[in-house]
This record gives sequence, structure tokens and C-alpha cells, in this order.
Amino acid sequence: MIDMLPLVMFALVCLCLMIGYSVAFTLAGTALLCAGVGILAGHFDANLLRAFPDRVFGTMNNYTLIAVPLFVLMGVMLERSQVAEELLRNMARLCGRLPAGMGISVVVVGMLLAACTGIVGATVVTMGLMSLPAMLRRGYSPAIATGTICATGTLGQIIPPSIALVLLGDVLSSAYQQAQLKMGIFNPQPVSVGDLFVGAIVPGLLLVVLYIAYLLFVSLRRPDLAPSGQDDTDEHQLSTWQLLRTLAAPVILIVLVLGSIISGAATPTEAAGVGALGATLMAWQRRQLSRQRLREIAESTTEVTAMVFAILLGASLFSLVFRGFGGEEMITHFFENLPGGVVSATLIVMLVIFLLGFILDFIEITFVVVPIVGPVLLAMGLDPIWLGIMIAINLQTSFLTPPFGFALFYLRGVAPPEVATAEIYRGVVPFIVLQLALMLTLALWPQLITALPGLMR
Repeated sequence: MIDMLPLVMFALVCLCLMIGYSVAFTLAGTALLCAGVGILAGHFDANLLRAFPDRVFGTMNNYTLIAVPLFVLMGVMLERSQVAEELLRNMARLCGRLPAGMGISVVVVGMLLAACTGIVGATVVTMGLMSLPAMLRRGYSPAIATGTICATGTLGQIIPPSIALVLLGDVLSSAYQQAQLKMGIFNPQPVSVGDLFVGAIVPGLLLVVLYIAYLLFVSLRRPDLAPSGQDDTDEHQLSTWQLLRTLAAPVILIVLVLGSIISGAATPTEAAGVGALGATLMAWQRRQLSRQRLREIAESTTEVTAMVFAILLGASLFSLVFRGFGGEEMITHFFENLPGGVVSATLIVMLVIFLLGFILDFIEITFVVVPIVGPVLLAMGLDPIWLGIMIAINLQTSFLTPPFGFALFYLRGVAPPEVATAEIYRGVVPFIVLQLALMLTLALWPQLITALPGLMR
């Protein structure tokens, strides 16, 4: 029974989370409970727990993780300054005459918002409140409208600078170093958050193109489901100057953040500082920075940041105890004896992560699952950048999949009562198929992920 404690720990965490307990305290509490049982049974070395303060201190000194509160501040600032609302309104006026013009506007604005915020929940809720009533008013099918909004909202998982990629990059960097040391490579090559950002550019753009192509296809085949035409409330056409003025600030901000990382002029943390300052200046220029709003922005940023780091510390204690019980050796032995080798191991890990995405957020999965399976898969020869992007897209697909996808719950919370839940579920199915097709393409041609980072090095 003691030999099975690593699996018991994992099952107990999932059970407690499904009941509704706090994630950070569930991870830490489960670890301490199982460690206590192991100490009493003589199967766990209590001295291992002395390493936990060092892990906490290491987290406090982790320069990369400083990017998290800065990117959160950037996203919250842009969300509260109504930049997205103006973007959507003007893009809708510009594309209104095109087939599925409003849907295409939602995808384009969602892509820009994902690049600015990197937070899935905020993007889905914001787009749902702004665009769903307008799409329904223009005659869009509720399934097409809700599916487009949910799928576009999850782009924050993969479009850089994504908070998910920041956290994945930090975890995979440590996992890759462990894997190389196990392979006898004592001068390990680093993998950075910037590498993941660059690797995500092509898959992210491909996903946006697939979304737009699907909407055009539906509009041309069934114009009644995704009609073109201006909204009655649009009193005038959008001039080129108005569009450029609307797009200029967020596009310049994205180019500054990503461009400085890609060019090597700044680290992701430094670029996050630029992004936070730029977002603040944009909000100030739009006269959206009252004292009350600044207080709300600071409180929201603090809440999200505290949640992320509390989960990180709880997951750190969990992984410490998990390894103390020999959990990592158990997983390594299991994967090495699988028929099909690295292909089977990767498929199983992706399936487990996909299913866990129903009950865990990307933060928990990144901090709990990836440190356990990452070193094993990377030691089997997988590219860390490819693995990170595939995990991000996999989680993005999981967040869309009925009946437990997080994006569906977010949209259900802000959708009008007349929009049935079944319509939301039916609407996301084509987008799930598109994402699975993209994952298959990236598996067959990994160069779509790895080529650009290779050129930038």
C-alpha cells in the first residue's frame, strides 16, 4: 500500500478539488498528510521536508516569475480601460460587409486581446459581454456566436505573451536541465520563456487562420447562420484614420513586448515591465485612470498574483513529497516499459493532461503535472519547446470541451438566458476539431514550432 502512495496522493488531490477545496491548500495539505503517514510507517525520510524552505526562497528569487504580476497588470489595465470594446466596435464596422464579418472581427480582436492580456477567463467574459449580444442581433446562430467567442477567448493560452507560456517556460526550463543531467549531459542547454514565445507564434497564427477560414466557409455555405451586413446601430462607415488610431496603440504595445523578447533586447520580465507601463499610459491617455479604477486594478492584479504563487508553493511541496515516495521513478519505469516508446508515452501524457483540464486550471497542471512528467519525456528525446506548445494547445482544447470546459462556464455566466447551454456545447465542436487537426499537424511537422526558435538562437 505504501508503494502506491504517489498515486493515492494524486487521486486525493483530484477528489478534494472536485469537492471544492482551495487548490493551494489542497496540494500542501495532501502532501503533508501523506508525508505524515509515510513517516509513521517508516517509508518517508522527514529530512526531505527541510528542502521546502529552500524551494520557497528559490521561488522568491526567480527572476522569470516577476513577469507574472507585470503581465497580469498589463492585461487588467487594458481590460478596464475599454480598449477591447473600441477595437471590437471599429473592427465590426470595417468588416461588417464581409461574409461572417462580425465573427471575423471577434476573432481578430480576440487575438489582439489575447496577446495583450494572456488570461483566458478575462478574454472570454470580456468578449462575451461585448460581442455576443451584437452577434445575436445581427442574426448569427447562437451556436456559431458562442462557439466563436469561446474558441477566441482561449487563444490567451497560446498567443504570446501568454501567462500560461511564462509559467510553462519556467517549469520546462528546470525539467530540461534535470533531463539532461540524467542523460549524462553536465553542461545543459537552457530553454527560456522567450523560446516558447517564439515557438508559439506560428501555431497561434495558424489557429487564427483556421478559425477565420471556418467562419468564411459557414457564411458562404449557410449565410443564415453567419450573415454579413452592417448593424442598424452603425451610423457611419469607419475611416482608415479611425481604424489606424484604434489599432495603433495595442499593436505597438504588442510589437514592443514581443519584439524586444524576440530580438534579444529584453528578457520576458523586462518586456513585461514595458507592457505594464505601456498599458498604463494607454489607459491614462484615454482618461480611464481614476483613483477608484486604479485601486480596482491593483486589487485584481494582487489577487491573481497571490493565487498563482500560492498554488506554486503548494505544488512545490506536493512534488517534493511525491518524489520522496519514489513517484518519479514509478512514472519513469512505467513510460520506459510502454510498447511504442516515446510516442505512446507522449500520447498518454497528453490524454491525462486533457482530462485533468476538466477539473484543474492551467496553473495547477503546469505546477503539479508538468514537473513530474516533463523530465521523463524530455529524457526520452522530446524537444522542450515542442512539448511546451503542445501542452498549451492541449489545455486550450480541454478548456473548450463539453461538458466541463472552463471557457464554457465563463461564457455561460455572462450569456443571455435565451441562449441554451446545448447551443454553446454544439457551437464549440467545430473549433475543437480544428484544434485537434492543428495538434496532429504539429505532431507530424514539429518544425512548425521549432524552426523559428532555432533561427532566433
